[in-house]
Amino acid sequence: MSLRVLAVDDEAPALDDLVHLLRADPRIGEIDTARDGAAALRKLDRALAEGRPVAAVFLDIRMPGLDGTVLGRVLAQFARAPQIVYVTAYEEHAVDAFEIKATDYILKPVRPERLAVAIRRVTEAVGEDVGEDGDAPEPAEPEAMPVELGGVTRFVTPGEVLYVEAQGDYARLHTSGGSHLVRIPLAALSERWSGAGFVRVHRSHLVALAAITELRLDSGRCTVVVGGAELPVARRHVRELRDLLVRRARRSP
Repeated sequence: MSLRVLAVDDEAPALDDLVHLLRADPRIGEIDTARDGAAALRKLDRALAEGRPVAAVFLDIRMPGLDGTVLGRVLAQFARAPQIVYVTAYEEHAVDAFEIKATDYILKPVRPERLAVAIRRVTEAVGEDVGEDGDAPEPAEPEAMPVELGGVTRFVTPGEVLYVEAQGDYARLHTSGGSHLVRIPLAALSERWSGAGFVRVHRSHLVALAAITELRLDSGRCTVVVGGAELPVARRHVRELRDLLVRRARRSP
């Protein structure tokens, strides 16, 4: 098993050392890096959009902006969350790591033999996430999102949403009755609603397949019409989207 991983640390020397140790392990395949939590989320978002999710994140805790514990809680919300291995100089965050259900907690300076133990645990955990027949487990029932309307909290179900638009670390849910801003990155929501008929068409847009009324191709540019809005489709998603729409049309009476 070759693991695609993401290493996150705001200190360049520490990040370089970690990448060097990871590369020395034959179980590690592709390694991506980030210098802070926000950049890590963008890297994970891009990996999901490309259909090549990251298996594990090796994550520092004390970083400016979005620190490792906050980022870990965001990742834990993913329907199929990456394994989290904390790599830190501080022992006092071990309780937070336990609550987040991190796979391992390594103290700096990182020893190769200790990192090897963490990689073994990641490999075992990734293997357990796949059923005996090699298929991924069935996703959980997609959950509604709480939104605030005039001081009242209501829940927007996936079935009400036509498309979702990324707005930084937030996502805007577009429904037939309006839009709602919720504090969750688009990548996390894409994972959470993966079983609700949504498809990623662009790094900034997630759409309900059933809500697409038109697929337009013009001079090499592809767009979809959803709820009266015309949204761009990234080139790498065009074939997959077209196939999904064809299959849906064949199933329709």
